[in-house]
Amino acid sequence: MGRLAGKVTYVTGAASGIGLECARRFANEGAVVVGADLRTNDSWAEVVAAAPAAGFHVLDVRDEAGQLAVAADIVATHGRIDVVVTAAGIAGGGFVHNMTLESWQLVQDVNITGTFLTAKAVLPAMIAQRSGSIITVASVEGLEGCEGGSTYNASKGAVVLLTKNLACDYGAAGIRANSICPGFIDTPLLQSVVANMPYADQIKAQHKLGRFGRPDEIAGAAFFLASDDSSFVTGVALPVDGGYVAGHSYGVSKMLFGGA
Repeated sequence: MGRLAGKVTYVTGAASGIGLECARRFANEGAVVVGADLRTNDSWAEVVAAAPAAGFHVLDVRDEAGQLAVAADIVATHGRIDVVVTAAGIAGGGFVHNMTLESWQLVQDVNITGTFLTAKAVLPAMIAQRSGSIITVASVEGLEGCEGGSTYNASKGAVVLLTKNLACDYGAAGIRANSICPGFIDTPLLQSVVANMPYADQIKAQHKLGRFGRPDEIAGAAFFLASDDSSFVTGVALPVDGGYVAGHSYGVSKMLFGGA
């Protein structure tokens, strides 16, 4: 029996990347998994095959009525919501002086407002059952700045602080809230934004392990935060980043040890 057996889990951004890997890991650990995304894909069939029960909702996380309807359906079907992972998100950036308001607002609307609306939708069920784990997906770029990050960094920094406030506000109801702050993870999103750019190797080198991360490595952290092993963990912004935010490197270690 898996270590999440009996837990009802809800994952946004579940059709690809980090969200899909979280759904897959939860299913393999015996959880009931419900996913949501703008569209599904063939990979979701693997989750359905592994999970004792699974569902998928086509959802724009900016849609408050849609969010409330999905949460109500999960409770009606499964009786509770134990875990939510807010993996839906988009990239964006640029320099503030020439950024359009529309570009700024789109990233804020998906990344922070979408996270807020997901939490708002599931909290009534978690309050009623006096338990729950809210796992938001932020970023190392929500912990520190980087060139050209602007709107994305601002949105992910807001996710981190919203999550800390959720931990403060709902701990008395038995609800935990934590952020995962991934480094640069090899997902379709990364491939579309970074991988083919001339400075991709410089970004990779900022990770002390000398590589980009894998979605399953983020799913492992999500599993920990979903499981009873993290029962005394709340309000944490957890970097899962190959050492990206550990400090600056100047090549001294390569002189001593070689490597990538």
